[in-house]
Amino acid sequence: MTKLPISLVVIALNEEAHIDRCIRSVPFADDVVVVDSFSTDCTVEIAEKAGARVFQEKWRGFGPQKAFAAAQAKNHWILSLDADEALSPELASEIVAQFASLDPEAGYLFPRKSFHMGRWIMHGGWYPDFQLRLFNKAQSRWNSANVHEKVEVKTVLKMKAPLLHYVFDDLSDQVVTNDRYSSLGARELQAKGYSFSYLKMVFKPFGKFVETYFVKAGFMDGLPGFVIAIGAAYSLFLKYVKLWELERVKENN
Repeated sequence: MTKLPISLVVIALNEEAHIDRCIRSVPFADDVVVVDSFSTDCTVEIAEKAGARVFQEKWRGFGPQKAFAAAQAKNHWILSLDADEALSPELASEIVAQFASLDPEAGYLFPRKSFHMGRWIMHGGWYPDFQLRLFNKAQSRWNSANVHEKVEVKTVLKMKAPLLHYVFDDLSDQVVTNDRYSSLGARELQAKGYSFSYLKMVFKPFGKFVETYFVKAGFMDGLPGFVIAIGAAYSLFLKYVKLWELERVKENN
């Protein structure tokens, strides 16, 4: 495939199971940047073997880390993927076909399709899970959020083919990830001045289950859809309980 002046940019920590697939799904990029947060597995070696320039950087939070990674890129056009993501062959072809006509002031959304519990999840709000992954760094910037980071652009456009997301290694990984993100979410609520509410702790998780499983048809994905709905509700419950915990710690100091 013809090389294009696009930099694939990936942040990573212990991603040896995913990083090679991620990099090799973008054969048209003439520059690959991986910013690693001192992995203890073979992430760095695998990334370098796949052709990446690897930088070691202490974890800054999602937004700042991705901004640092983009700053290392040789090109203005950035394709920012998570290590557990990969372009589908159709999306790779779509990017190549449209490259000459890309709007430098626009950020391009990809419909993301996630694989979990042995199947592609197509309901429950998981698809199409549009993610802004292609942008021109001269006309945009990452925000500073530690979680729910996003690229700030003037215009948003969409591509059609799917971005593939290998979201969890297994159910244990889902539990660990929900625990980590609920902690980040609680700190974000506290930073924004929100206070703990018993009503929100009780009713928001219930509402999230109803939304995910019934309103957004998670039941169409069988048992995985049920597990996802329960996990989403529990993660929200944890976020509010952890906000309560943060407030108690603050009061007792």
